[in-house]
Amino acid sequence: MIRQTVFPFKMERTGESLTAHGGLALLAEYNHGMGLRELADRHLPGPGSNRGYGPSTFVDSLTLMLQAGGRRLEDLRELRREGPLLSLMGRKEIPDADTLGDWLRRIGDPKNDQVGLSGLGLVRDTLTHRLLRRERADHTLDVDATSVEGEKQEASYTYQGVKGYMPLLGFLFESGVCLLDEFREGNESPGSNQLSFYRRCKERMPNGQRIARYRADSASYQAALINELEADQVRWTISADQDQAVKESIKGIPEEAWKEPLPGCGYEIAETVHTMNQTHYAFRLVVKRELRRQGNLFAGGAYFHHAVATNWGEEKSAFEVLLWHNQRGQAENFHKELKGGFGQDQMPCGQSFANAVYFRIGVIAYNLFIGFKRLACPSWAHHTIATFRWKLIQIAGRIVRHAGQILLKLAIGPETLILLQGIRQQCYQESLVT
Repeated sequence: MIRQTVFPFKMERTGESLTAHGGLALLAEYNHGMGLRELADRHLPGPGSNRGYGPSTFVDSLTLMLQAGGRRLEDLRELRREGPLLSLMGRKEIPDADTLGDWLRRIGDPKNDQVGLSGLGLVRDTLTHRLLRRERADHTLDVDATSVEGEKQEASYTYQGVKGYMPLLGFLFESGVCLLDEFREGNESPGSNQLSFYRRCKERMPNGQRIARYRADSASYQAALINELEADQVRWTISADQDQAVKESIKGIPEEAWKEPLPGCGYEIAETVHTMNQTHYAFRLVVKRELRRQGNLFAGGAYFHHAVATNWGEEKSAFEVLLWHNQRGQAENFHKELKGGFGQDQMPCGQSFANAVYFRIGVIAYNLFIGFKRLACPSWAHHTIATFRWKLIQIAGRIVRHAGQILLKLAIGPETLILLQGIRQQCYQESLVT
């Protein structure tokens, strides 16, 4: 017989109850234990007929798909093929892509006062409170907008020249939880409604916990917001918008005040006191300057300046203020995890209101994963969802019914089995508190 393959093995089809995503059952168990299905049915509008799917079917199915690695609605068909695993997770039916798309459009439709989007906000907020119940009392809020592509009929061009959307997100730095998401059109200014966004973040903090620190880019450099942060006794750093007043303040810094914070670091730091026309108090302006290459060719002068406004006092030096402010770069990693890890880098629908619903479910899937890894398996708390899929979710397994019990037999070693059993016990304990 003439060999016609590279490796000498044969392939056959099997009718056994097998799964390639055995570990997904643990995430589903955690999602259910935290109350995802019950909250979706409570806060979202029901089906239009007795034969329609309940809202929890759509939310739970899309959450599982995103956590498993799906990136578009059509990837639901891969989840539908996991029939035995879905049955084990108490999920008998998975809607197809067209049905899910119709549901996203229906509940996000502005003609319905966006009841679906506001209902999902209640689901997100309740889950957030449950995720944060064991966290510290004081939190750092990182606020930033992020670009999401959307080559759709209603998408607008962002300031980056990309057609899509510009959601504004508020992350709690210490936990990585997304406290609030506001889905925005691509052409909406990142600086709009910053004070309102901060206030809504405050409202969503659990009892006994508060926003004690605030970091943001120059979109938040607004007098009204700064005044409220001061009134709330929040420590803050905000990248200063280099308007004419800021430029004049920088010019007024004497040359001898510029110092290298570290030998040979290639930049210098100085600080001054600054105020805005409508701020109630003056604040520190910490300025970093770097020598431009061929600086004489630029109208801006020989130096490039980056200024950070702050109300941190003497407990932090100018250099420490910059270091602390630069930690907001972690918010970029949160963005990458949400967009790249949970399929939120491209929107699936032609209507902005439907994409806003899809994005919020993506935030819920992301937050549940954050809670799962921090509470159920803290030894893996630094792992991304991609690593979790490789180490936990994508485990081959066999589903067996024996003596009235359902067995999920996984292709793992004894140490991993002990770890997974411990995760399940922790998920159960969390469900009891919920």
